[in-house]
Amino acid sequence: MKDDRAKPQGPVVLLMGPTGAGKTDLALHLAARWPIDIVSVDSAMVYRGMNIGTGKPSPDVLRRFPHRLVDILDPAEAYSAGQFVRDARQAIQESHGSGRIPLLVGGTMLYFRALRQGLAELPTANPELRSAIDAEAAERGWPAMHAELARIDPVSAARIQPNDGQRIQRALEVFRLTGRTLTDFHAATVTPEPGLRFISYAWVPGDRDRLYDAIARRFAAMMEAGLLAEVGDLHRREDLHSRLPSIRSVGYRQLWEHLEGTVPLQQAITNAIVATRHLARRQLVWLRADADVKWIDALESSASALMEREIDSISNVRGSA
Repeated sequence: MKDDRAKPQGPVVLLMGPTGAGKTDLALHLAARWPIDIVSVDSAMVYRGMNIGTGKPSPDVLRRFPHRLVDILDPAEAYSAGQFVRDARQAIQESHGSGRIPLLVGGTMLYFRALRQGLAELPTANPELRSAIDAEAAERGWPAMHAELARIDPVSAARIQPNDGQRIQRALEVFRLTGRTLTDFHAATVTPEPGLRFISYAWVPGDRDRLYDAIARRFAAMMEAGLLAEVGDLHRREDLHSRLPSIRSVGYRQLWEHLEGTVPLQQAITNAIVATRHLARRQLVWLRADADVKWIDALESSASALMEREIDSISNVRGSA
């Protein structure tokens, strides 16, 4: 019996790019003109009550243009790349079943890679080992732990910032549990879903300085819109803490530290902007390593028109299939 999953299932458009590049606005513009279903690829937008700091569209916009994988979890819950792949596949299948085009938009590059290239069979978390790594980091500092990771797994270390304790911890945990690096595991990954035709675009401002300026202005606007109060609502919950993936999201982590009384507000704001710029830099590193992606300079006057032509072409092919 033939495997129906191997049959062509229609195009899946991936709109990737760094934070602050304007991907959401572009997706909304496209969805207003074509039969598009928007699927969020954002590890923070999955959480309810985290609206301002994630750049989540307003409730009115979400009613007009429903986004899959937005507001699906409480901040106390964890979400993984594996869960994303399962959820995204279901959204893609339902979109294709309705004769529409799934548009996956966001900046969580690990999720994009997991969907297209499959997931490595990584070991489950080991609480005792994680505690030991945390204790070691408290003594030596995360930059020193990062230097250790660079000796063990330079490829993974190049994608992880020296102060990104969560990712450094996981990479060292995997190596200490198995003797194999994250890079080794990812190299052994097998594509899990035949039949899907991914069409990938990188929506990236060509001027890095302008992107960084936009990030600073965006965060200032978030603060003006009430981001500190939003984080304060989360901070008052007894079931939330700084080690949760939701609270470790950029912007939330830095303001949480201020609410804990360890960092002055202005310093927390500066730290958040710097962390967001570092995130954008990491996202660009991921994109440059992807050979199968079409780059569009978001600052070019013809960028939107170019993307419109691309979607129009895909829609015509889809309609004639």
